[in-house]
Amino acid sequence: MKTILCYGDSNTWGYPALEEKLPVMPRMSQRWGSVLRTTLGEGYWVVEEGLSGRTTVWDDPVEGEYRNGKPYLLPCLRSHMPLDLVIIMLGTNDLKRRFNLSPYDIASGAGALVDIVLRSETGPQGVAPQVLLICPPPLGRLTLGADMFEGGDEKSRELAPFYRQVAQEHGCAFLDAGQVIVTSDIDGIHFEPDQQEKLGRTVADLVRKLLG
Repeated sequence: MKTILCYGDSNTWGYPALEEKLPVMPRMSQRWGSVLRTTLGEGYWVVEEGLSGRTTVWDDPVEGEYRNGKPYLLPCLRSHMPLDLVIIMLGTNDLKRRFNLSPYDIASGAGALVDIVLRSETGPQGVAPQVLLICPPPLGRLTLGADMFEGGDEKSRELAPFYRQVAQEHGCAFLDAGQVIVTSDIDGIHFEPDQQEKLGRTVADLVRKLLG
């Protein structure tokens, strides 16, 4: 049995693209992680570890420090070990105006997470799990988050080369999600069901190549 951990934000959790915020947010059944699990089938166990608002390595002074993806990563790895593959797709929330980060800074934050995984010894026989770093797609037409993500649209379109460089430096696999899917124009932040499906199937193809 191959075990895969998907470490991400609301798009991994399954937050729907909506025109207005609801008191209780419904979780989409069609998530890229669930599609990955179904597509891979027997012999694979997929852990969906998504948290809305999660950043790469930054404390969020408004939504809570627990949104920082760094402190929880190692405990999460150890909770689910042994892990054959860790998939990291974070960076969208780093685009929020209050963080004032450059594309380089955001990719560097993702790189710090990759480094934790590669040093974790949480793979089979105590080796490091393999890592697939996914650069999130560019933001869509911002509606609900227009003020919060002011200036993030342009930055989001500059992320992929920096993420690719981080992956090369760490010797891990890389996927530019912006070459596969688009973010919804309903809210500009989240993925619609058909895009979740497409991403899940694309990741499944990569996983088969990485894990045999």
